Amino acid sequence: MPTYARQAVTFERGEGAWLWDIDGKRYLDAIAGIAVCNLGHAHPAVHQALSEQSGKLLHTSNLYGIDLQAKVADKLTQLSGMDNVFFCNSGTEANEAAIKLARKFGHQNGIENPVILTTEKSFHGRTMGALSATGNDKIKQGFAPLLPGFIHVPYNDIAAIEAAVSADSNIVAVLIEPVQGEGGVNVPASDYLNQIRQLCDRHQILMMLDEIQTGVGRTGSFMAFQQNGIKPDVCTMAKALGNGVPVGACLASGKAAAVLTAGNHGSTFGGNPLACAAVLAVLNTLSDNDLIANAKIKGQQICDQIAQKTTGNPHIKQIRHLGLMIGVELDRPCGELVGKALAQGLLINVTADNTIRLLPPLLIDEQQIVFLTDTLSALIQEFTR
Repeated sequence: MPTYARQAVTFERGEGAWLWDIDGKRYLDAIAGIAVCNLGHAHPAVHQALSEQSGKLLHTSNLYGIDLQAKVADKLTQLSGMDNVFFCNSGTEANEAAIKLARKFGHQNGIENPVILTTEKSFHGRTMGALSATGNDKIKQGFAPLLPGFIHVPYNDIAAIEAAVSADSNIVAVLIEPVQGEGGVNVPASDYLNQIRQLCDRHQILMMLDEIQTGVGRTGSFMAFQQNGIKPDVCTMAKALGNGVPVGACLASGKAAAVLTAGNHGSTFGGNPLACAAVLAVLNTLSDNDLIANAKIKGQQICDQIAQKTTGNPHIKQIRHLGLMIGVELDRPCGELVGKALAQGLLINVTADNTIRLLPPLLIDEQQIVFLTDTLSALIQEFTR
């Protein structure tokens, strides 16, 4: 089905931050499969784990014990500080689990019609529950009727959340992206998550964070919320968790950890041995080196170099980032830059019509950063001239 507006290129192989197409041309991947390949392409640890596990056991069922799943759960809870994990296959599935958890939490507390608060310009997935939670009318067109039980307020506006929660006693949870990705790489005030945590505690509702794009080291800590010194009741993960192998996770802590019980939710493939082998390789690799800590340094380098190489350009409204999650906002739609960059051997993405989004692998090196910033800056200068 024609559900994708594909670029005119087909890739054959990759190594680290590089990709090669079927004609042998090399490209720097500055979007990492949209924040998926944090360890780059064909990482040796992931390759070895998948090769070995595929020769042992691909799948049994969640009706039985899965040793690798238990090991991954232990590692994930250790790294995140959360209490337990439900495994699925994607980010939208992880958010569906969070939505179900929040609704059951509401029913357990006597709320017959639970409501989840999310934000405008948010993106939580394309299944009907996650789509209903998403605060983007454009991608909802043609799919009504959507699920009831969601309200949206402006992002980075704690007063709007407080007003909504105070006015509606049916609100059981707040679902927030620590940084809005699809919405334009919108980075909130440094204490935004802290204020939401305090508000949720005051009103005894769940704080749920969608860390599908921000998690697994991209922002300079394993989970973005760790930079605020807080812990949510629920957080969702996917994308970089398997470095390209489909896997998602919904993590819970405290009062949220015991809400879902046997028979409430499930997944045929969620957390199967093959996926968990990949996740364990990713988590061990990230734990054994400085990739996460360096994400902050490299993200700042990229932003500084772009700013320096485009000095004085009045058409650049803002360059914003958290770690290696970077947005360059222009004063006009700039989707055509994707094709122009592709022709120069650079993969970028444009989101929210006017924001260039960069999500390079965490292992991007100094020379690759120079190539990225030289190429992109020249394209921006020419495009806005």
